[in-house]
Amino acid sequence: MKIDKQTLGFLNQLRENNNREWFQENKVIYETALTNVKDYITQLIAALSDFDPHINTDIQASRCLFRIYRDTRFSKDKTPYKTWFAAGISIDGRKLDGPEYYLHIEPGKHFLAAGYWRPEKHHLNAIRQEIDYSYQEMADALAQGGWTVEDLSTEDKLKRAPAGYSEEDPHIEVLKLKSYILYQPFTDSEITDSKSLQKIVDTAKRILPFKRFIHQALDQ
Repeated sequence: MKIDKQTLGFLNQLRENNNREWFQENKVIYETALTNVKDYITQLIAALSDFDPHINTDIQASRCLFRIYRDTRFSKDKTPYKTWFAAGISIDGRKLDGPEYYLHIEPGKHFLAAGYWRPEKHHLNAIRQEIDYSYQEMADALAQGGWTVEDLSTEDKLKRAPAGYSEEDPHIEVLKLKSYILYQPFTDSEITDSKSLQKIVDTAKRILPFKRFIHQALDQ
């Protein structure tokens, strides 16, 4: 299973023609691209369910996919459509308050991420506490998949130590994180290759030990 080149072609065209008139005129092409992505997500869910107990085949791709329509109410960018397809895969589809997988399909910017993005305060506190108590266990979980602590995303990070922690803590840079995520980028050729789905699944397997550590921190 793969993402069709025509799907990326649609997204490239949408980037150049991000307006309602063009979109309506090309609605059939959009529907074809959407079907391709839905089928891909359906097969990905089935593959994830083989090794991740937090994923099962009852999860519907439609519940995981994010809408292509942008909310422009509070944005300076008034273009009406996203120029990518994306899905959040968890037991509650894209709306889970907990660890999940996130697949992003965008020409030149494809990636799979997994972990916990911007957890609520009580969950963030629990994750930090688990790291504080069991840092080596987290490091070992990362190492199982061939990652290091430096691979954790630093996109969301405090400038100062969080309450209850010291700047002198040897692991303070990890404890400053506000999201706990690993991600792997993919090229256009990788995502449209016949082995595309297997590459995504292999990456998810590498992230699983770390994702399991996050579940453990939350007693999930």
